[in-house]
Amino acid sequence: MTQSANPSAEATDPSAPRRRWLGVLARAPRESLRAALATLDPAPAWTRLRGPETGMIMVRGRIGGDGSPFNLGEMTVTRCSVALPCGTVGHAWLAGRDERRAELAAVCDALLQTALFARLNEALIEPEERRQAMEREQVRRRAAATRVDFQTLARMG
Repeated sequence: MTQSANPSAEATDPSAPRRRWLGVLARAPRESLRAALATLDPAPAWTRLRGPETGMIMVRGRIGGDGSPFNLGEMTVTRCSVALPCGTVGHAWLAGRDERRAELAAVCDALLQTALFARLNEALIEPEERRQAMEREQVRRRAAATRVDFQTLARMG
């Protein structure tokens, strides 16, 4: 669903699929994660390796989008790492303070690295990716509706 700026680079990068699903998991609501895990029988077991723990990170911006970088400010993030009984490790970093959501996202990351990939991809990643794309499009449309064309205004005056 997500379009890459450089499709050929994505095809040769073995970590690209995982980066894609980690991004989707980081933005997925807790209920979507919980519902996807609830469909698995038997229920997955895991051990916490780190966290969940909440902290702050510095967010950087760029002047004009591609100019000199600057520190925009700090944001709260929560991270978690888990291990499945088979030894597969899953990680999650997400915006905000929802520790349970971070843990569930880490569990999903670990499970997506196992034979359950196809099942979880179809039940969670693909629907969430579509929902997130629709949400981004709605935000884009609302922002576009407020856009002012200054060149047109200059011609009118």
